[in-house]
Amino acid sequence: MKKLIWICMCTGSLVLSSCNKFLDKMPDDALTMEMVFNDRQRTEEWLAGVYNKVPDPLMDYTRQWGSVFFTDDAQIAIAMGQFNEYWKWIVANNQGGVNPTMQPPIDIWGNAYKDVRSAMLFIENVKPLQDQGQTAEMVRQMKLEARFLIAFYYHKMLEIYGAFPLVTTMFYQDTPLEKMVLPRTPVDEIVAWLDKEYTELATLLPVNYSNPDQMFGRPNKGICMALRARLALYAASPLFNGNTDFADVVNPDGKAVFPQNYDADKWKRAADLTREFLDLAEQGNYELYKEFYGNGKIDPFLSFQNLFLKTANVNKEIIFGRATNARNWYNSIGNPRGFVGGSGYFGSTQNLVDAFFMKNGRSPITGYDANGGPIVNPASGYVETGFSTAANIYPNTKYNLGDAAKTEGLVSDVGTYNMYINREPRFYITLWHDNQWIPRAGRKTAFKSGGVDGGPTHDSPQSGYLNRKGINPEADPKNGNVPYQPAIILRLGEFYLNYAEALNESDPGNPDIMKYVNLIRERAGIPSYGSNSDQINVASDQETVRELIRKERRVEFALEGDIRYNDIRRWKIGEEIFKTPIYGMNRSANNNSFYTRTAYMTRSFGKRNYLWPIYQTYLDNNSNLVQNKYW
Repeated sequence: MKKLIWICMCTGSLVLSSCNKFLDKMPDDALTMEMVFNDRQRTEEWLAGVYNKVPDPLMDYTRQWGSVFFTDDAQIAIAMGQFNEYWKWIVANNQGGVNPTMQPPIDIWGNAYKDVRSAMLFIENVKPLQDQGQTAEMVRQMKLEARFLIAFYYHKMLEIYGAFPLVTTMFYQDTPLEKMVLPRTPVDEIVAWLDKEYTELATLLPVNYSNPDQMFGRPNKGICMALRARLALYAASPLFNGNTDFADVVNPDGKAVFPQNYDADKWKRAADLTREFLDLAEQGNYELYKEFYGNGKIDPFLSFQNLFLKTANVNKEIIFGRATNARNWYNSIGNPRGFVGGSGYFGSTQNLVDAFFMKNGRSPITGYDANGGPIVNPASGYVETGFSTAANIYPNTKYNLGDAAKTEGLVSDVGTYNMYINREPRFYITLWHDNQWIPRAGRKTAFKSGGVDGGPTHDSPQSGYLNRKGINPEADPKNGNVPYQPAIILRLGEFYLNYAEALNESDPGNPDIMKYVNLIRERAGIPSYGSNSDQINVASDQETVRELIRKERRVEFALEGDIRYNDIRRWKIGEEIFKTPIYGMNRSANNNSFYTRTAYMTRSFGKRNYLWPIYQTYLDNNSNLVQNKYW
């Protein structure tokens, strides 16, 4: 009897249909497996459908999943919650209104099982079609890609939900229900399975493809090794390593779902696996993206700006990216609303502004007083009040987006609020602040109330700052004329700081800790640690170095994908972080009182927010599923 493509794999919570367009057909109009897999085009379309849920960092981690807006880096208007289910979900989460009966608009749990099932069906049925040019080697490659996608989707499930039922074989409609109603697989078992998959795939996939442009976004040896190393880092982190908050999350048989005993060796394993990946990278396969000034020095402005704009054929920092992406939408929400085609609501926060270093490499603010006022680091040279009386010009850069004359190195004109003067180069590439030049508009930003880019509309930065990272200065979003740019899922800079973190936890004082942190700072155009008078003794001060690494991650990956969101959660610092309200400028002011620190909102973040709730319907359909703690 022919198998129809609506044959299902069970998730342990309910029978799910696939997102693949072939699986959407009714049984009386169903394509048979033979019809699909005897046709090369349909075969390729099936695999493309499995790829469809690989997150687009330009949209999925902002609007769809909400990862960026769940951090202290970003803020949208609370009023945005009225417009669609995505913004409603984000606003509800930040206000504490999410509960297990609310299905997320992007059902990561359900989608993962759908796509895993599609991938398994693909692996089971794809075959050579010699008369159509589909060779055995092509089939081998496609099966490896499908196998990789299974691991990748399960990996994202682990990051979001923690433990879940790990399904590694197909279930068909004649499978007894009791065999499909599965409990959650303990975290360590999931990590071990993913580690094995990534390890085997890394031995089977090439380091590079002969047609790299065509294969961009497809798995290779480096991607698998990088994900294996990231997996180990997360497994070593406090969320999953001896987290006693989850001690009573157990399956019906009494089996613990989260490991309760802290294991220091997990940090060593994370360091070792990251080292293995860096060894591959340093064989000429990956490198930090850099551009250079005429005198041979690194141009920190263009290096950081173009890191997010240049394609993989010239940008060897990209490890894993998504070829198709929402760059038009992304460039629209990141351009001021008064700029033609800009909608200007991808807002950032004062909390992030405070995190950026000064150009001398020092932190401007060391903390906050009881009233939320900043405690200024006097060694930084930071000045919070008043306005500049001289142009803020940097050497060794061809950056010329600071005025109409395209003056090289000019980032801030006379009359700029002093808070924004003499900050590190990454600050100016990451954020739009008030009174900053917009090259294509031929004017400066106007974020004050009533300003062309400002409030009171929801289409304005609610805290007085707008995201600029990854925004192409040549983009014309109104006419859909946005130059191609990749959407980066993994880049080398992350693994430099991952390595430093894992080493600091497993081998404090190892000189490679500062080596890799300083490589990031060198590209950023700020002094290395050890070159200032406040040199840090990394051999004896593990806690200080831990905070130093975390601060570097904060600014290097600000507003970028799900990195900050996952860091807050895996370090278990959310409750402390969100004690401080989301601050910004005084957006209701139409004069210079705009430049006053003002609380926008206090986020709701408790122990439950470290993991997403399992949707109640899935629990209702599976008596062996237990909910995440505190939901």
